[in-house]
Amino acid sequence: MEIGEQKNLATFYIAIILYEASSDAPDYTPLYQESFVLLQAHSAEEARQKAFLHAQHEQISYPNEYNEQISWSFKQIIDVSPVLSETFNDGSELYARHFRDYQAYRLFEPLLSGNISSA
Repeated sequence: MEIGEQKNLATFYIAIILYEASSDAPDYTPLYQESFVLLQAHSAEEARQKAFLHAQHEQISYPNEYNEQISWSFKQIIDVSPVLSETFNDGSELYARHFRDYQAYRLFEPLLSGNISSA
């Protein structure tokens, strides 16, 4: 394959999209969700546009079991990055990010903090 042909190939990207849940319940505490979405695009800009459209379509409102209105809204695109591995196999690394403050991460990440609750 020649170099000029490679520009026409779509690449896989990972988009990290942040959503926020809100409610009309008086004691509701906002809940946030990070969604990792696999997209195929010809450029990072196209992938970002596709991530934005995806996020817009994922917004939803519904009544919960107590008839309180729950609304999930798009908050922000956190990152759009090409996948790290060119092949999808058992153990393929798709995305990585770095941080310096483990305590802040521990407070942020409900699976580490033991603070898991549903919307």
